[in-house]
Amino acid sequence: MAILNFYQHLPAHINPVAFRLGSISVAWYSLMYLAAFFTVYLLLVYRSKKGEGNFSREVIADFLLYAIVGLLVGARVGYVIFYNPLYFWHSPVAIIWPFDAGGSYVGIHGMSYFGGLAGIVLASLIFVKKYAINFWELADFAVPAIPAGYFFGRLGNFLNGELFGRVTDKPWGMYFGGGLLRHPSQLYEAFFEGLVLFVILWAHRNNRKLSGQFLPMYLFGYGSFRFFIEFFREPDPQLGLFFGALTLNQLFSILIMFSAFAIGFSIRRKDAKIAGR
Repeated sequence: MAILNFYQHLPAHINPVAFRLGSISVAWYSLMYLAAFFTVYLLLVYRSKKGEGNFSREVIADFLLYAIVGLLVGARVGYVIFYNPLYFWHSPVAIIWPFDAGGSYVGIHGMSYFGGLAGIVLASLIFVKKYAINFWELADFAVPAIPAGYFFGRLGNFLNGELFGRVTDKPWGMYFGGGLLRHPSQLYEAFFEGLVLFVILWAHRNNRKLSGQFLPMYLFGYGSFRFFIEFFREPDPQLGLFFGALTLNQLFSILIMFSAFAIGFSIRRKDAKIAGR
C-alpha cells in the first residue's frame, strides 16, 4: 500500500524546475525538448553512418534547425488560433511575451501538436526547395526517428504536471492536484505515440516496399493512438467536447488519419503508373 500511495502521489514529489541559474529557472520541460531534438539528431546521424540515407551530418543539422523553428512557431500559432483565440485576441502581447503583469518570468504556455506538425511540414518544404532535395526521400529518412523525440515531449508534460487525464478510480491513476485521482495520460501518450510508434517505424525503416509511405504511416499511427487516448485525457476547459463526445484533438486526429490514407494512396498510385511505363 505504501508503494501504491507513493506512486499515486508521485507528481507531488516532482519539482517542475530542474535547477536554477541565478534568477533563471530551467524547467524539466525545456530539458525534455532538448533531449527530444538531440535524440532525433543522433538517430538520423546513425542512419547516415549506416548508409541508410544520402544525407550528411551537416544537412541533418540544417534540417533539424528548420524543423525546430517550424515546430515552435507552428505549435504556438496553432494553440493561439485553435485552443484559446478569444484570450489572445484581447491579449495579443501574451502570444510572445513571457512575463506576467508584475514583471516575473512565467514562460510561454500553450503549444499545439497539430500546429507544430503543420509547422514542421511547412519548414521541410522550404528546406527541400532550398537544398533541391526530394521531399519524400527526406520524409522516409527522418520520420522513423520522430516518435522517439516525441516520447521526451510527453514526458516533459508529465514532469510539468500538465495535460493530465480524466478522473478515474483505477489504481494506476495519479493525483495531479485537486484531490482527484486521474489518468496519467501524458505517460499513455509517451508510451503509445512515442515508444510504440517508434519501434514500429524504426523496425521497418529500410523496407524498400514502403518507400514514400513513412509520413502517411506516421500520421495514421499517431492519429489512431491520439484519438483513443483522448478518451482518457482531460478536455481543454475552454473548449469542452464537440458533439457531446469528441475533443478538438480527436477531430484533428480523424483529419490526419484520412489525410494519411489519401497521401498513401496517391503515392501508391503514382508509383504504379511509373512502374507501368
